[in-house]
This record gives sequence, structure tokens and C-alpha cells, in this order.
Amino acid sequence: MVQAYILIQTEVGKARDVAAAINDVPGVVRVDAVTGPYDVVVLTEAHTVDELGKMIVSKVQMVPGITRTLTCSVVHL
Repeated sequence: MVQAYILIQTEVGKARDVAAAINDVPGVVRVDAVTGPYDVVVLTEAHTVDELGKMIVSKVQMVPGITRTLTCSVVHL
């Protein structure tokens, strides 16, 4: 499995709505609202990097209220 964290910035006041919507996306393991420069952090997993990329672009980034995402792949050192 391939895992990645997605750091999400939302429109003002939309973090709760975004987190709730993303929680229903297949491949999402965990969703947390956080403080700081990002509003929501999501842990995702997929079988391949390509599958993960498709999920992020076609599902996560389409959620209303998201203004920016940053994807950080998990590496096992």
C-alpha cells in the first residue's frame, strides 16, 4: 500500500464541511481538523501511486471549500 498525507487549506469557516465530505471518500484513512497554516490533514492510502493520484485529483480536490492542497508521500526509512 502507498500512503500519503494531504494538507488542506479551506475557505474561511469551511473546515468542518470539508472534513466531513472527505471522510466519505474511499481510500481516506483518517481526517483531522488542525490549527496552523492548514485547516484539515488527511491520511490516505491506495494500492499504487497512480491510484492515489487519481483519488486525490478526482475526489479530494473536487470537494467544495478547498482552496489548496499539498500531498506528502509516506516513506519508510
